[in-house]
This record gives sequence, structure tokens and C-alpha cells, in this order.
Amino acid sequence: MELSHDRILTTHVGSLPRPESLRQMLVAREAGETVDHAAIEAEIAAAVDATVARQVALGIDAVSDGEMGKISYATYVKDRYAGFGGESRLKGAQDLRDYLDYARYLVKIGGTIPSASGPCCVGEVALADPEPLRRDLDRFAGAVAAHSPVDGFLNAASPGVVTVFLDNRHYTSHDAYLEALAGVLADEYRQIVEAGFVLQIDCPDLAMGRHLAHSDLDLAAFRRIAARHIEVLNAATAGLPADRLRLHLCWGNYEGPHHHDVALADIIDLVYAARPMALSIEASNPRHAHEWAVFRDHPLPDDKVLVPGVVDSTSNFIEHPDLVAERIRRFAEVVGRERIIAGTDCGFATFAGYPNVFPDIVWAKLESLVEGARRASETLW
Repeated sequence: MELSHDRILTTHVGSLPRPESLRQMLVAREAGETVDHAAIEAEIAAAVDATVARQVALGIDAVSDGEMGKISYATYVKDRYAGFGGESRLKGAQDLRDYLDYARYLVKIGGTIPSASGPCCVGEVALADPEPLRRDLDRFAGAVAAHSPVDGFLNAASPGVVTVFLDNRHYTSHDAYLEALAGVLADEYRQIVEAGFVLQIDCPDLAMGRHLAHSDLDLAAFRRIAARHIEVLNAATAGLPADRLRLHLCWGNYEGPHHHDVALADIIDLVYAARPMALSIEASNPRHAHEWAVFRDHPLPDDKVLVPGVVDSTSNFIEHPDLVAERIRRFAEVVGRERIIAGTDCGFATFAGYPNVFPDIVWAKLESLVEGARRASETLW
């Protein structure tokens, strides 16, 4: 992947607001309604081209396809792999269970919360349809060729995050389910890298999993699960160059109390053991903005680079470019300017439903990200 050799490069976490017409189609298809296949594929193709063009025009260096064709960053796997069906009900996030009236209010207004009904694993996990990935690769390749960004990346779910959202009702153990998922996702990872793109593996399970799927465990037990998730992920990416891999870590892209979030310091040693060279983390929201100091106390390994979120992804505040620059400089002082790529806390449309941040404001926040990186670069170089 391209690195910040003479200026701070910019990127984001992956998902971007879908055009309203496409959003409605994706939601309708997810609800089981009949949607014209040719029409939705044409909408996705147009949206990918337009969003890549807009990112490049804005000055984002490492761009993505915006996840235009996915219903969500994690549960899209149910549409590509066999073995999923029925219905599972995830228990709500621990922080929202403490504030149930607020959780109900979020549901009422259509806000993003990390719990929902959906399918679960009811059989052997296996590839069912290779075409969606092929279309993702072809569409993005065409947009990259047309608009020439500095770099391009595509997202894929980690085995661990799938276990968080698609409950296991088939395998004899969590570990067996995890390994089965890794077995099929490894080919998806390989195809993305072989197509010439950076692969971002989304791993909220390593942090959000603590207060969602594994809230009944103590820290030591959760660390054992997270370590196993990383071990399986490393096996699934074996043979892929580490410098073509990014890992995204987050505590859940929703505006909630987050007072049960696991501290970054409590898991950072595990995260450092993951193979991806680039580590994308939340670093701007009020629950985690102080954790830049973790990298002072737990130095970033020499073979890693950091993609800190210097713009929040749940708030409609447009960060001032000077604040963005200040955040960048703080990280640069700790890990070095050439080991920083400025990013966002999380995706801006992790689910195809209406996003927390109004679409027009998303682009204004990204514009501030680019300007803040420019201002930081003026002082760092």
C-alpha cells in the first residue's frame, strides 16, 4: 500500500452513503421483496464509479468502492455463502442494555444499533455464489482505471465479526464455526489482493465483541477469544503480503454510551500479533480520543503503520481542519510521520439503512480530513 513518504495520505474505513435509489433497492431486497436484478446491478455500477470519482476529486488518496453493493460490512456473507438461514436475535450491546429507553429511542428513529434479527448459521458454510465478489472486483477495477486514485482498497469481513452477527446454530463449538468461516473467506481475501487492491479486513469482533457477543465474559476470557480470532485470521491470510493488508478495529459504529468498551490498552498486544501491516482504529469519538497515548506506552511495532480515525463517523459535526491536523500531529509525534495515514473512525454507512451522518455532511467531513492532512503535512515536513 502507498505510505506517507512526503505528506500525510488520507483514506477512510470503507462504507460511504449509497444513493437514495440504491439504498431503497438494497433495503427492499434484504426484506425479501422482488427487485429487478439488472436494475440494481446497474445502480451499483453507477454508484461505484461516482463514489470513486468523488473521492478522487476531493483528494482522498486510498479510496474504496464505498461498499455500494453490500447490505452491510459483515452480514453480506449470508448472500455469498451457503449455510445461513432461520433467524437469530442478538442480545443488545451491554452499554445500551444499561440505557434501555435510549436504545428504544434509537430503534424508533431508525438509528444504527449493534443488534438486530437476522439469519444464523444452520449448516455447513460453503461458497454459494462467486458472482457478487467477481462483480465487486470488476466494478472497482473499472472505476480505479477511470479515475486513477493514489491507492485502492476493498473491505471483507473477518471470520470473527461474522460469528458476532450471524449466530452459530450448527457447529459443535465457536472454534469450529470460526475455522469454517476462515476456510471460505480466505479465498475472498486472496482474490481481492490478486486483483491488485489493498485488502481491509473488518475486525470489530476484537473490540466491540467484548460488550456485544461476549459481554458475559471477564477480560481474561475475552482476550483468549480475541487471540484465537487473530490466530485464525492470520492463518486465513497466510501467503498474502502483509503490506497489502489493513485491519480495522472498532467498538461499534453507533452513537451510544460506550461505557463498557474494552480499553485499547487491554487488547493492543493481541492486535499487534495480527499479520496486516496497517492498523485502522477509532481515535476521535469521546470514548477513545484519549487513547493515542496507548502508542506511547505500547510502541507500534517496526513493521506496522497506523490509520487513526481523525474524523468521527457518528456525529454530524464537521471537524475543523485545524483539529484534524492537531490529531494527526499528535499521532505523528508518537509513531512517526511516515507511519501515519489519516483516516476516519469507522464507515459512514455500515448498514444500508439510513446512516447516522447525513450524506452531504459525510463528504464535508471528508473534505475537512483532506484539508487537515494538508495542514499537518505543512508542519510535519
